[in-house]
Amino acid sequence: MYVEKLKSRQRGKTYLSHLIRESYRKNGKVLHRTLANISKLPMKYIEEITDLLAGKETGTVVDVKELVTEGSREYGASFALLGLARELGVDKMIYSRRTQWRENALAMIIGRIIYQGSKLSLVNLYRDTALWEQCGHQPDVRPDVDRDCYQAMDQLLSRRKSIQKSLAKKHLRDGCLILYDITNFYLEGEYENSRLAAFGKSKDGKKGHKQIAVGLVTDKNGCPVGVEIFRGNTSDQTTVLEQAEKISEEYGVKDVIFAGDRGMLTPKRIAEVNELGYKTITALTHPQINQLLESKVIQLELFDDTNIEEVSDPDNPEIRYMLCCNPETARKESETRTRLVNKISDELDRLKRSRKKRTSNELSSKVGQVMEKYKVGKYFDWEVKRGKLDYSIDRELVDRDRAIDGCYIVRTDVDSGIYNKEETVKSYRDLAKVEQAFRNLKTVLLEIRPIYHQLDERMTAHVFICMLAYYIQWHMMERLAPLFDNDGDGENRRWSVETVITRLKSIRIEKCILGRAKVAMVRNRPDDEQQMIMDLLGVKM
Repeated sequence: MYVEKLKSRQRGKTYLSHLIRESYRKNGKVLHRTLANISKLPMKYIEEITDLLAGKETGTVVDVKELVTEGSREYGASFALLGLARELGVDKMIYSRRTQWRENALAMIIGRIIYQGSKLSLVNLYRDTALWEQCGHQPDVRPDVDRDCYQAMDQLLSRRKSIQKSLAKKHLRDGCLILYDITNFYLEGEYENSRLAAFGKSKDGKKGHKQIAVGLVTDKNGCPVGVEIFRGNTSDQTTVLEQAEKISEEYGVKDVIFAGDRGMLTPKRIAEVNELGYKTITALTHPQINQLLESKVIQLELFDDTNIEEVSDPDNPEIRYMLCCNPETARKESETRTRLVNKISDELDRLKRSRKKRTSNELSSKVGQVMEKYKVGKYFDWEVKRGKLDYSIDRELVDRDRAIDGCYIVRTDVDSGIYNKEETVKSYRDLAKVEQAFRNLKTVLLEIRPIYHQLDERMTAHVFICMLAYYIQWHMMERLAPLFDNDGDGENRRWSVETVITRLKSIRIEKCILGRAKVAMVRNRPDDEQQMIMDLLGVKM
């Protein structure tokens, strides 16, 4: 064990460090590791430690066993993500001047990425993380959850329109492609006086909970620029016009190409969006595809799994159809249909064999429950007479739907000179980026759910915080792309967002104690991997 003196030169200044290090052998090689950074100790103590470890006599006897650390707190992840947020200008978007409520809002946004959980749990981490301290709070002093979280949420919410306008100005341009989708998040507790909480059809299959609907607007790359909260039983398609108007009026973006899924951009909604001067990209439903087949506008032979076939609408040449086919999807759709049809058949056969006496109404109700459970009741013709069930399968309809398994048609009114057929299909497929955003918001990365806030304004603020957290995380993933791209495959894959954050978390600050000497705020020096992550993020420690 020895003391090593290191000199480094940065921006014309020379910095001197003193490190306690030790040598050891591994696989026959002599290696060295750092045990402590004692640079902030008074020089006389550094000299005595140097002599002591060198075996020289010193005026003061200090046992190396007395070298301890205490008060260790996470530092690196908070520092890196706060630095990234400030470099992206998120702090200035929230509020132009550095105020404590703005710093509290940043703490909640960054805390959502690193720690998730409730606002109270984040406050209670004040002795385990330097996040609050880096956001202007005194060390070892617990922030007040009402003042530093809930009141900051209220102020952040009042700035939502301005913040989203700044995001739109930064990422959207006239004539750009905008991706839009909507999902729902379930709530915990009672919401008797809420105008947002409502029972609705859950996209996560979560029953017995009220929910809210959340619409997310992103640019063509999936970078979020706006979020809107709707009542939990709101239909997806009814939100389209409001979002399109907001993009036009509040964000000031014109000539937008608006991309949405087939259940959202219905013919009526497309007409409403067109009235704003917007173009659209969406996909046709199966009934719409069948209508085109029946009217001879398209033929099944045009669907190819290697090439995209383009067809113009004979009644409206401005509308273009891109015909696509995915063999893997076709296989899955066919297998799923067969499985569900067989399950219904088994259930109906069981009802037919049952000796339990039921009235015709009771038996009809049971059949209705079966059809609702498996969602493919359209393939069955059934009737109940005198308490007896009879049914048949519409094989012609099954075969007709099987013929278009894996087939889909992308519909657009965008001129081919702007987006050719390949670009149009890619733009529709890019809606998966919004779905990816929802997955990140719902899963362990950001954990937007379950939502415990009881007030509508707080629920809205919570969702907005999560969106801003995803905005920072999205940029984080973009900057770390070289790290992920050069990673291994399968079981050899190492890097993920969670792994990166864990590595950064191990950069800590702590108090060093040697005898009676104490040095507070000693920070671990980043190792090679941690420094590489910092460099990719563009953050300097």
